[in-house]
Formats: sequence, C-alpha cells, structure tokens
Amino acid sequence: MLGIAIGIIAGCGAIVFYEALQAASALFLHVLAGYRLPTPFSEGDVPPGAGPSRPWALPLVAGAGALLGAILVYRVAPEAEGHGTDAAISAVHHNPRGVRFRAVLVKLVASALTIGSGGSGGREGPTGQISAGFGSLLARVLELDPADARVAVATGIGSGIGSIFGAPLGGAVLAAEILYRDDFDPAALLPSFVASGVGYVIFGAVEGYAPLFGSHGGYEFTNPARLIWFAVVGVAGGLVALAYAKGFYGLQGAFQRWALPKWAKPAIGGVLVGLIAIAVPEVLGTGYGWIQHALGPTLLSMPLWIVLILPFARILATGLSIGSGGSGGIFGPGMVIGAFVGAAVWRLFEPAFPWMGHDPTPY
Repeated sequence: MLGIAIGIIAGCGAIVFYEALQAASALFLHVLAGYRLPTPFSEGDVPPGAGPSRPWALPLVAGAGALLGAILVYRVAPEAEGHGTDAAISAVHHNPRGVRFRAVLVKLVASALTIGSGGSGGREGPTGQISAGFGSLLARVLELDPADARVAVATGIGSGIGSIFGAPLGGAVLAAEILYRDDFDPAALLPSFVASGVGYVIFGAVEGYAPLFGSHGGYEFTNPARLIWFAVVGVAGGLVALAYAKGFYGLQGAFQRWALPKWAKPAIGGVLVGLIAIAVPEVLGTGYGWIQHALGPTLLSMPLWIVLILPFARILATGLSIGSGGSGGIFGPGMVIGAFVGAAVWRLFEPAFPWMGHDPTPY
C-alpha cells in the first residue's frame, strides 16, 4: 500500500517537474536566447537547428536562471542545493523521517529554473528527491519504525527516477543498490518495483510511453571481433567516469571554499556555462537530444572536435552548474558523457577499421 502511494506521488511529481522544466526551457532558451534545444524521440525528436540567434544572451540567461533558483534554495530550503542524491541517501541512513516537504517543492522549482535556463544537469535526481521527500512525509504521518521509514525513502528515490526516465525496473533496482557502496538492500526491492511501476504508468499516461530514444533495431551483431571495440568503450568510459567524479567534487570543493555568498556561486557558475555554450551549445540543458542525434548516421554531421571534446565539456559544465550549488541531477549528464565517449571511439577508429560497422548506435 505504501509503495502504491509513493508511486502515485512519484508519477505526479515527475509530470509536474517535467512540464515545469519544459516551460522554463521554452522561456529562457527559446524566447530569450533564440535557441531551441534538440529533443529525444519521446519528446518530439526535434533535430538540432542553427545555433542561438542571440549567443550573447546565453551567459545572461543561464546566470539569471541559476540565480533565481539559488535565491529560492538558500532563502527557503538550503538542503535542496546541489544534485540531491547525496542528501537523499544520507536521509535514508540517518534521518528518514526528517526530510522537510518544503525542500521537495523548492527542489522542483529550483531545478526547473537551473536546468531550463541552460544549466548542465539531469532531471532524474531531482525527481528522486521529490519522491523521497514524500516517502519521508509518509513515514512521519504514519509513524513508521526506522526500518520501514528507510524503505519508504529509498522507494521514493527509485520510483521518481524510474518514472521520469521511463525505466521502472531499472529505477527499482537502483533504489536498492544506490544506498551502499558494496551492498544491496533487498527489503527495498519489492516495494520499489510496485512504486516505480505505478509511477511510470501515471507519468506515461500523460507524457507517453515511447522509449526515450526510440527503437534502433536495425543493428545486427555479425562480427565477434567488434567485442574488442566494446571493451575499448568500456575502458574509456570507466576512465572518463573517474574524471567526472573527481572533477565534479573537485569543483564543488573549490566553490565551497570560495568566500562569496552561497546564492551568488550558482549564478557565477551559470554565467561560465553560458560562456562555454557560445562555442559549444551542446553543454546546455539535459543533453538528451544530442544523444538522439548521435544514434545513427546523423552523428557524422557533427564536427569531430565537438564529439571529442563534449564529454569533458559536459564534466566542466556540470561541475559549474551543480557543483557550484545549483539545483539539478548528475545522472543525466553522465548519460551524455558516456554516449559521446562511445561516439568518439567510433568516429576515431571506424575509418581505419571498417569492420567496426557503419552504425554508431551500439557504440
């Protein structure tokens, strides 16, 4: 019963956050900066267009959105800063009944402002924190014991991520796995399956059930030697993932040591991201539309230097947007970073090794 209740809120929260993010992006980027982000298959499959008609506005727009979100966070609910995943995990272990509901609302609005104005961040983390906050509210209202309260908050994390990412089974497993470095919480697994399924059904009923990146069934695995290149992608992805983690927390520590008002730091980070975006607009927003663009022959229309630099530009932009104290997730940027690591391997080596295949999708 608690899983169903958490799933309902997860689905509804995902819808509200998704629509708020779409509205913020339309206002800040499309109207003010003259730039329309590409979108993945499930969101209309809008292809990349021309660059922003007012590139000079990107630093102003990204800085303003981050500033508005930061003022809201630090005036109303300081615990809503950053990507939120660490805070949600900490709540599970230390104070599952202590997540304030106001932090949930602030996280929703602040993340929509930060990401919608061009900040490099993901939408899965904020949605997970929103649902985790409702799990904590249920734990308080129903006076659940500590063990059940922890499961309720963990279920909220998984159901929120599973709902908005369109992967209810993956979200459920994530809820049981993400809580520990070297362990797994089986008690959270079954209620998370229930909550994630319910949340996804509700979210899909409004936003559609199409796979995020559509269907790519044309690929055929015919040459076992290609496994070598998939291993190369794995090694490169692991190394870049280490750089992502070290770089993100390194920038976060640098911002924390900076003697400035907390609300000013995300604004500075947003301005810097906007300056990067003048040359590399692919760092703006969630970036899922660029993954869609890389899934197929259209990858060849992207300049090679963009494909090679984008994983590292995203690491920098995410550290500036979210590590500075801005509100947003870090899972989504990781998807973009990994996708373009694979794309870079294919672009670099396929001309010399045509047996890699002419389809970049699996890479």
